[in-house]
Amino acid sequence: MGAQTSLIAEIETAINSGSPDKRVDTLRRVTDLFLNDADRLNEEQVDLFDDVLGHLIKRIEGKAMVELSTRLAPVDNAPTEVIRQLARNDEIAVAGPVLIQSKRLSTDDLVDIAKTKSQGHLLAMSSREQLAEPVTDILVDRGNRDVVHTLARNAGARFSENGFVTLVKTAETDDSLAERVGLRIDIPAGLLRGLLSKASDAVQTKLSQHAPPETKDEIQRVLDNIANEVRRETIASRNFNMAAKQIEIMQKEGALTEAAMLEFAVAQQYEEMVTGLAALCSAPINLIAPLMASERNDGLLVPCKAAGLKWPTVSALLKNRFAHHPISEEALGKARSDYLTLSQSSALRTLRFWQVRMGTSH
Repeated sequence: MGAQTSLIAEIETAINSGSPDKRVDTLRRVTDLFLNDADRLNEEQVDLFDDVLGHLIKRIEGKAMVELSTRLAPVDNAPTEVIRQLARNDEIAVAGPVLIQSKRLSTDDLVDIAKTKSQGHLLAMSSREQLAEPVTDILVDRGNRDVVHTLARNAGARFSENGFVTLVKTAETDDSLAERVGLRIDIPAGLLRGLLSKASDAVQTKLSQHAPPETKDEIQRVLDNIANEVRRETIASRNFNMAAKQIEIMQKEGALTEAAMLEFAVAQQYEEMVTGLAALCSAPINLIAPLMASERNDGLLVPCKAAGLKWPTVSALLKNRFAHHPISEEALGKARSDYLTLSQSSALRTLRFWQVRMGTSH
């Protein structure tokens, strides 16, 4: 009884008038007392520690707060309000341990923190053993690349359909993320197909090799279907007559501009892309069509540069000319470098040479 009275008096002194060192020492003693008996305390007793620690930490900073967070984070029945205060601390060194480990934080707590705190806080949360859909929805929306990647490889994270849609969309330009999302056993079948159809050859191969048993057969089936579609697309017979008439009218009216080509690309209007580019660089359709259909990118750069197209439009053409065979970020970067190096005069000479070789020079 005397020891308890002594500690109570010490706490009062530390809270009201103690030196910083005294408050830190008292905080450690109270924390030790709680941790020694934590597995035997009921909720009412825990609430008493919650009240005492809550008052102490209002006047504690720095390393002592980090130490407290680290010690309380793994304790299943840690004082709830103290955990909430620690989790909302602006210093990630303080908030991180409880954001990663503490089971005292509810979904509502995590949602509230995810809406307002830093990327460091979001990254810590994305590593939690379990994450509910309302939390991952916000993390996917607000999180940077590190947060999203950590979430994607977290087997305990649950995603809503909208969350998966966002992940798949982001993965279109991030091969590493595409691999992580594609290996999740909970990704909906329809979105898995969309992911695989946009993935680079390297990603498709890795997913086929490393897929978990639960999804391996489905991934291989989808990849086989995509391969067949790619083959059909690259050898498909195209009729350019209607598109050629439309382009001719647009050209007479002055409407065949770079903006129009960008619209054709974004809408994946293949015939219009071919006939429009042919008209802009004054080349025959039967010269441009094989370049557009080729899996190589370098040939198509020539008529684009001859037509004076800017890189964003060329990029859109390269990205959208195939529905089932996307260009990788690495290949797109190489194409950009080549395109910026290629001069318009060199492109025009090359184009004239190709036309002469075809016997189609005008």
